[in-house]
Amino acid sequence: MFSKRTEPRSIATQLVLLFTLCAVLLLSCSLGLFYWIVVRHAFEEDNAVLADKLAAIGIELKQPDGISALAQELKNRRTGEPVVYWIRIIHPDGNIIAETPEMERLLPFAVFPSPTNGAQSPTDYRSDGKLFSVLARSEATDRGPYIVQVAQDRTSDERFRRQFRALLAFGLGLGVIASALIAITVTKRGLSPLAKMRRAFERIQPAHLSERIEPARWPSELRPLAASFDDMLGRLEDSFTRLSQFSADLAHELRTPIGNMLGEAQIALSRERKPDEYRTVIESSATECERLSGIIDNLLFLARADAAEQQVTRSSFNARAAVEKIVSFYQTLAEDRHIEISCDGDTEIFADPILFNRAIGNLIDNALRFTPENGKIRIAIGTSENGSEISVSDNGPGIAPEHLSRVFDRFYRADPSRSSVGSGLGLALVKSIVDLHGGSATIKSEPGDGTAVTLTFSSKA
Repeated sequence: MFSKRTEPRSIATQLVLLFTLCAVLLLSCSLGLFYWIVVRHAFEEDNAVLADKLAAIGIELKQPDGISALAQELKNRRTGEPVVYWIRIIHPDGNIIAETPEMERLLPFAVFPSPTNGAQSPTDYRSDGKLFSVLARSEATDRGPYIVQVAQDRTSDERFRRQFRALLAFGLGLGVIASALIAITVTKRGLSPLAKMRRAFERIQPAHLSERIEPARWPSELRPLAASFDDMLGRLEDSFTRLSQFSADLAHELRTPIGNMLGEAQIALSRERKPDEYRTVIESSATECERLSGIIDNLLFLARADAAEQQVTRSSFNARAAVEKIVSFYQTLAEDRHIEISCDGDTEIFADPILFNRAIGNLIDNALRFTPENGKIRIAIGTSENGSEISVSDNGPGIAPEHLSRVFDRFYRADPSRSSVGSGLGLALVKSIVDLHGGSATIKSEPGDGTAVTLTFSSKA
């Protein structure tokens, strides 16, 4: 049974939730502290008043006629008058001398704590739907120790506490709602630049990759994103341009041999010909097919290299021996054109032997194409801090500076008039081979002074 994958919450939702939760936490703590301070202060004040009342009764009991005055005061309470303090005075022999009317029914003797001579915290007692704070004290007089029991009706205080708690809860609810609304408003305004940026992205179409969204017009938090997007657009524009040029060059490169084969075949079929003439046409077609096959092989290699599918099996071998073996393959062609090929230096190289041979062979072949008769091609082998270096230089016509940045592009030719020489894939293939080895390829050239291409293969370490 597959579990359903939940989509992540949007940034706006997360911000609203976090802001609201923080506001709820702060409001709850603030209102809770305020409630605790107010209620604690009110009850502590009542406890202090209750203790003062008990102390005042004790002082009055010590007066000569204090007991009579208290008893008379308790008896003369008006009917229907609310009672705040309930008082009971007990003689040393245990008899009740005086008490507030109906006190026995609401507050029996046993609900009061044991009397003490010092300070005492009142205790709560509920009776008849009311809340009382009760306190008892033993008062020493010249007639003996009297027990005084005092109770305070705190029903109104409890009602205030409930109402106050409900009011704060209502205020907390309003605060939560207000916080959520504020969070939604602030988040919407805060994320509005993202919506504008999204609309700016949507306006950019493949046919208008030259447009940019200008990082300077966005808030500082979005400028790195805008700059990265502009950089990406630049890379896409360059890739699209290269792809378009590559497609055009590929079509032109394939059209030439196909056109040659088609033209020769049509001419050969226009009338009856001798076997030698048909043989000539077939040989010419075979040559063009070989050319096409070479182009296709190189393109497949470059495609695999771009997709990181080309296998690179490295091993250590002597670069001088490998280069001399490659030079021997081209020696006959060089001698026919009176071109001298020399090789200097020696080093161990860590690379794929087959790919290494292909890269150096392409460089020598390319140098032979553009080196004039009686020219020289020099191959220098050595090491640098980046690895092993192989440099192939010639004394040909050189390349103009404006073309140097593109000579490693596919199908690119610095001299369009030489479009029939090579396929324009040699240096691109060399660059891909070096990249697969984690190395680099550089070119230096001066018009009239020749060209030097240097390949750097990273060391084994």
